[in-house]
Amino acid sequence: MKSTLGTALGAGLSAVPMALAAASRPTMIESEDLNSRAYLQDEYDLHFVALGDWGRNGADHQVQVAQQMGKWTANHPNDFIISTGDNFYPSGVISEHDPLWHYSFENVYTDFSLQWDWYPTLGNHDYKSDPDAQVRYSAISRRWKMPARYYSKTFKLREQGEVLMAFIDTNPLIPEFYKHSEYGPHVAGQQPDKQLAWLDKLLAESSAQWKIVVGHHPIYTAGPRTENYDTLAVRKVLEPILQKHEIPVYLSGHEHSMQHLKVSDKSFQQFISGSGSEVTPVKKGLPYSRFEASTYGFMYFAINKTQLSVQCIDHEGSVVYQTIVQKK
Repeated sequence: MKSTLGTALGAGLSAVPMALAAASRPTMIESEDLNSRAYLQDEYDLHFVALGDWGRNGADHQVQVAQQMGKWTANHPNDFIISTGDNFYPSGVISEHDPLWHYSFENVYTDFSLQWDWYPTLGNHDYKSDPDAQVRYSAISRRWKMPARYYSKTFKLREQGEVLMAFIDTNPLIPEFYKHSEYGPHVAGQQPDKQLAWLDKLLAESSAQWKIVVGHHPIYTAGPRTENYDTLAVRKVLEPILQKHEIPVYLSGHEHSMQHLKVSDKSFQQFISGSGSEVTPVKKGLPYSRFEASTYGFMYFAINKTQLSVQCIDHEGSVVYQTIVQKK
C-alpha cells in the first residue's frame, strides 16, 4: 500500500507545471514593508525633532508639548529625537534608577512615534547631580542613546550622502562652573581642551555633506542671557571651531524659547530649541535674530543633500516659524 501511494503522489507532483511551482514560492515580506510609517515620505532624506529644557514631571506644558510631538511625528516622517539638555529639573538625576526617569521621561513621551532613538546632550541642571547616570541609562533604555558625555553619530542620506552630528558637552567649557558648589564636582577633571581637540579633529576628518554641532549653551541668543557669562564663555572657545570648519548649523537649548539667529559675518546659523516646558522672555530687535518666540514647543528638521528645512511647532500644534538653510 505504501508503495502504491508513494507512486501515485510522485506521479501527481510530477504533473504540476513548472510555472505553477515557481509561482508558489514564498514571498519575502519584512515587517518594515508593512509599517504604515513607510508611506510618510517627502523630498527630504533625514528627519528629526529637537527638544530642550523639558524634564518637569509633566508640569508647565511639558505634557502638552509631548502630546503635540507625538501627533506631529505620527503624521510626518521622523528618524530620531534630539534633546538639547536640561533633561531633568531641578537638579538632574542621582542614578540610572532615579524615579524621575519615569515621571519626566518614560511616562510623558509615550506615543508610539516617540519610541525612536533619542540622542541627548547634558545641560547645566543635569550637572547638579550625576551626569554620568544619564550615560548609564543607555544600558537600560532602548531609546536613550548617550554613549558618553560627548559623542558623534553619522546618518546616511540617499545617494551615498551623510550627515555628521557632533553632540558636545558645553558645561566643562565654562570656567565659572569649576568654582560652582553644584556644578564644580562634576566638571572637575573633564579636560575641556581634550573635548575641543576631539571636535576639531572630528569635523576636519569628516567628509559628510552636512556637519551639525549640538550643545546645550548657545553662542548667541535673543533671550535673557545675551551677554551672560556662560554664553560668552562658550562663544569664545566654540565659535572659532565652527568658523574654521564652516559649520552651517549650531543647535542648542538653555534659553527657554525658540530662536533662529544668524550673525552676518559668521558661517553658522544657530537654532535654539529650549521650550519643552517653561518659557522665558525674548528680546526684540536684535540685528542677528531672524526669529524669537517665548512659546512652548519643539523644532522639526528635515535634510537632503542640498537643503535643511526647519519648522517650529508650538504646544497647540501650530507651525509658528519655518525656514530653509541652503547647502553651500
